[in-house]
Amino acid sequence: MFLREEEVRRGLELMHFASGALEAAGDRALAEAGLGRAHARCLYFIAQDPGLSVKALLGYLGITKQSLGRVLNDLDARGLVESRVGRNDRRQRLLSLTDEGRRIEAALFEAMRERMAAAYGDAGQGAVTGFWQVLEGLLAPAERRMVAGLARRGTDRP
Repeated sequence: MFLREEEVRRGLELMHFASGALEAAGDRALAEAGLGRAHARCLYFIAQDPGLSVKALLGYLGITKQSLGRVLNDLDARGLVESRVGRNDRRQRLLSLTDEGRRIEAALFEAMRERMAAAYGDAGQGAVTGFWQVLEGLLAPAERRMVAGLARRGTDRP
């Protein structure tokens, strides 16, 4: 398949604005909690995997340890995240959400879920599958493996 430059640019523009719209869907809940989008990303991944290590979270977010430290310290100070020491490695920090952290993350997810579900419903299953394939195609091989692991983990949830 040959794409013209205009088609590639259109895809980039749509990704930019769609990402912003999806994040904006949760902005009200973030504002009410006095949090930012970096906090939301952390809350999301910790909610998906209680006991998540700081190292794994760094891999998911692709940010520096220093940047993550600032966000986690803020979440901890607000009573939204708990940290415990790993069983086998005492240097390891394992993260989970408090009840309040779970409440805020659920509100954020619900706002984004509504937006995503409406778009998926309008597009239909074939388009959704194609959309996922395009997004996966944009990832480097290591990122694809990481995302595939997230998807497998999601099937284990009740």
